[in-house]
Amino acid sequence: MTIVTADMTMSLDGCIAGTDVSADNPVGTGAERLHDWIHPLASWRERQGLAGGEENRDSEILREWFDATGAVVMGRTMYDTGEKPWGDNPPFRAPVFVLTHRPRPRLVKEGGTTFTFVTDGIHGALDQARKAAAGRNVDIAGGADTVQQYLRAGLIDELQLHVIPVLLGAGLRLFDHLGLQQRELEPVRVEGTARATHLTYRLTGPLR
Repeated sequence: MTIVTADMTMSLDGCIAGTDVSADNPVGTGAERLHDWIHPLASWRERQGLAGGEENRDSEILREWFDATGAVVMGRTMYDTGEKPWGDNPPFRAPVFVLTHRPRPRLVKEGGTTFTFVTDGIHGALDQARKAAAGRNVDIAGGADTVQQYLRAGLIDELQLHVIPVLLGAGLRLFDHLGLQQRELEPVRVEGTARATHLTYRLTGPLR
């Protein structure tokens, strides 16, 4: 059964990127530390076409996400900042639907990744992604504004957060701009490693 997820790495003070995010500075100033946990992992290196890497619980959790995800939705800023570093063989290995106001022809990349640029909003992108996922999960990949739009609309079923023990002090915060509605979260998994605390929550609806 397809569920809609958002899988995000964040600092302890809630930032998923630093300040001054741009195409030349995709993770923002001061936020490189957020992604250090991923780079040595065997499951991540496999997605980059590299051998070796660490086989540990962090790698297993990341591989679970890769295996469960059948399609991805992202915002245009995430695409624009990632296009160059992802290169010709992006790590998604799945159909990706990019929310945008600037139409662009569909791009077919190596390794099974395709980028389809969707101009009819978050519901249209999600409908296309559900069909493309063929029963696997749809992940709302980011950035912060895109995830917030889907959270406000009540369209995300599960949040998986990888909390890194660092305080950025400033940056793009995942849970800003959600409005006043309180949401109920059901804990699914809480698991700590030396590099991150992995939290999974199911969103069950408004608080009563």
